[in-house]
Amino acid sequence: MKKYNLEETYITDIPEKKALSTKDLQVYYGSEHAIFDANLNFPRYKITALIGASGSGKSTLLRCLNRMNDKVARVEGEISYRDVNINSPKINIYEVRKQIGMVFQRPNPFAKSIRENITFALKNAGITKKSDLEERLEQSLKGAALWDEVKDNLNKSALALSGGQQQRLCIARSIAMRPDILLLDEPASALDPISTSKIEETLKVLSKDYSIIIVTHNLQQASRISDYTAFLHLGHIIEYNSTVNIFTNPQMQATEDYVSGNFG
Repeated sequence: MKKYNLEETYITDIPEKKALSTKDLQVYYGSEHAIFDANLNFPRYKITALIGASGSGKSTLLRCLNRMNDKVARVEGEISYRDVNINSPKINIYEVRKQIGMVFQRPNPFAKSIRENITFALKNAGITKKSDLEERLEQSLKGAALWDEVKDNLNKSALALSGGQQQRLCIARSIAMRPDILLLDEPASALDPISTSKIEETLKVLSKDYSIIIVTHNLQQASRISDYTAFLHLGHIIEYNSTVNIFTNPQMQATEDYVSGNFG
C-alpha cells in the first residue's frame, strides 16, 4: 500500500447549519488507536457520506455519533448535538438515540408483524393511543417508500418481506420515532441493484426532513446521493468537502488515488 502523509488533511467548513459536530474525537479499541483527531461538522438536511477502504474507521466513526461504541471502545473528545456534548458520561444515551437513529448493514426486523415492527418502540416510548399509532405507522412507511407495497398486509410477518423491503422497514422503524438525524451503516451492501436504487431514492427524499450520515463502500452510491463526503484512511479524516469536489477536484493525493481506483 502506498504511504501517505496522514498529517496533511483538507477539511472544509460547511456553510449550512450544523446537525452534529465532532471535536478532537479519538477512539481506542484497547491500545489500538482507531480514530485520530476527528473534527467534522455535519450539515442539517443534507446527506453526508463516509468513504474509505475496509478498516479505515468509517463504521467506528459513525457508531460514535449515537454512542453505539460505548461498550466496545474508549471514545474521547466532543460530539456536539444542539450545543450539548453527547459524549459526556452524564448523558442519557437512550434519549440520544431517540434523536439520532441508526440503520445497520443487514436488515434486522423484529420477528413480529410489519405493524408491530413500527409500533413496538412507539408503545415503549409511551405512545398508546390507537389513532396516533396508526398515523405514525402510515407516515413512517410512506416515508420509507414502503406503504403502497405493504398496506394490505400489515399483520404479515416482517420476516416474509424481501431483503430490500426489510431494510426499508428498518428505515421506517427508525423514522417512526421522529429522530433528527439518521445514521446508516452500508444499508444497501447486501441488496440487489433494484432494491439499492429504492433505498437511495428513499434517502434523497428523507434528506428534506432528516440530516443523514451514511457509510458506504460504493463510491458510485456516495457520488449519486450525498451532498458532502468525508474520506477516511487508517483512522484519519484525510479530506472532507462537497461530494462534487471530492470526486472531481480532490485536494489530497490519497483522496484522488482512492476515488480514481489507484489506491493500495
